[in-house]
Amino acid sequence: MMPFFVLFVAIPLLELTVFVYSSRLIGLGTTLLLCLLTALIGGGMVRHQGLHTLMNARMEMARGGVPSREMFDGLCIVAAGALLMTPGFVTDMIGFLLLIPPVRDKLRDRMAKSGRFEAHHYSSEGFSPEGRIFRAANDPSVIEGEYEDLDEQTEDKKSGPRAS
Repeated sequence: MMPFFVLFVAIPLLELTVFVYSSRLIGLGTTLLLCLLTALIGGGMVRHQGLHTLMNARMEMARGGVPSREMFDGLCIVAAGALLMTPGFVTDMIGFLLLIPPVRDKLRDRMAKSGRFEAHHYSSEGFSPEGRIFRAANDPSVIEGEYEDLDEQTEDKKSGPRAS
């Protein structure tokens, strides 16, 4: 109940208070222009960092790793984009903070230490039901090729000619 109160009542009231105070201090037109400017600058920053994070995630997956850091960064960047598109200076400030990589690192560390979140990594290597070992595609011992099952041909020869 409390998070919904903060999200839908406290933050809008705080935003309205800051907006009224800033419009009295610097004028309504300047305040509106500043709100629009933060949304435009923030949108550009979100786009740039989002593409950078996507590229890092692709490189991590190409190495055979799990891009958990990049996934968290991507989530923070999406949240920052939503906050920056929301009119108001308080949400803009939080959004800009989420775009700073050291702030995201601190947030990730605090969330990991809280014990409320845990990550499970699974490998693509393992055993099949027949007992064969599967290896990851980037394993140097994996050799690609085509094969033909010779057991079927041998069984056909043993059974002799077939009557049609």
